[in-house]
Amino acid sequence: MKKVIVISGPTASGKTSLSIELALFFEGEIINADSVQIYKKFDIGSAKINIEETKQIKHHLLSKVEPEESYNIYNFQKDVRELIPQIKTPFIVGGSGLYIKASLFDYELFSEDEFLNHKMNIDNLEIQQMLEIIKKKDPKLIIDEKNPRRILSAYKQIIQNNLRSDKKKKDIPLFDILFFYLDIPKNILKERLISRLEEMLKKGFIQEVKYLIQNHPKANFNIIGYREIKAFLEKKISFNEAKDLIIRNSLKYAKRQKTWFKNQIQFLQIINPLDENWKEKIFYIIKNFLKKEPKDND
Repeated sequence: MKKVIVISGPTASGKTSLSIELALFFEGEIINADSVQIYKKFDIGSAKINIEETKQIKHHLLSKVEPEESYNIYNFQKDVRELIPQIKTPFIVGGSGLYIKASLFDYELFSEDEFLNHKMNIDNLEIQQMLEIIKKKDPKLIIDEKNPRRILSAYKQIIQNNLRSDKKKKDIPLFDILFFYLDIPKNILKERLISRLEEMLKKGFIQEVKYLIQNHPKANFNIIGYREIKAFLEKKISFNEAKDLIIRNSLKYAKRQKTWFKNQIQFLQIINPLDENWKEKIFYIIKNFLKKEPKDND
């Protein structure tokens, strides 16, 4: 099994600088797993690394698509699974947990075309056809085949969720994974978020959102930071309200993020970057991980 190292954690936890240091030392390359940094022009508000930093280490899936383009979990899974075999030591870095898990574990996703095709054809499909699709996509799903309402409900759920319901199957890793989560105490994280936001504003975050509104109005602005600054520019809230909301929403998201990772990843290595020798500990764990014999595929 190919070895893969994941560095995750909330925004402002130090993932970027750590990952560059690790990739340089272990001769690796970085695959971006931040669902916002995948988009071009969403730079300052997503804390995207600058061009100089990318010169040190090869980065993948960074500024890959145009702001209006659709890029979903299916696209990410496909791209990551194609990239991993090509990289000596792949580091997946970012906080988009479901994107990461769907790529590294046995998740089967619909393509967007397949998804839309099924969605549009609900009214035209016979119940028996729906049942056949359900059995094909989720053979272990138990369903009352004599109840058309249950069949329709199950069919809708499958196309909406885009995932198999077979939970045991989804927890099977496709790679030999070392998974770090950088966990910072809430009070320190809040201080860092405030400091980072002020830095973003100095760099021109408001101007970036203005540019996106004017030149890419169909882009997705429902992103922490961009959403609040857009509301401020539209005079729906004050500047201070926008700043307060960004910090509050970032902290709420960090809490949900941590809960998700702890519940979803059984072998999570939780590291506090404030601990003494925390970085040395990570280097030590990775050295041992890369030295050990790879696991079998079964």
